[in-house]
Amino acid sequence: MPKTNKNDGKDAANQLENLAYIHSMLGELRKVADAEGADMLCYLIEMAYIEAGDIKSKLRPLKSGVENKRNKTSGMSL
Repeated sequence: MPKTNKNDGKDAANQLENLAYIHSMLGELRKVADAEGADMLCYLIEMAYIEAGDIKSKLRPLKSGVENKRNKTSGMSL
């Protein structure tokens, strides 16, 4: 029988909260980029916004299973 972690429910709730926050912030960033006329940036932020919404709505898994085939992020500090 698989072990269950007592924090699974808490972690899932925290993950959903984090995704909702990301989704919201991307929406705000898109408004700022649009006001500045940054069309390409608007497009990229919109794609991330849609992705976050799909993950939040469980239309897309959080991990796609192709992580090892994709280029990793640069690890650039913000």
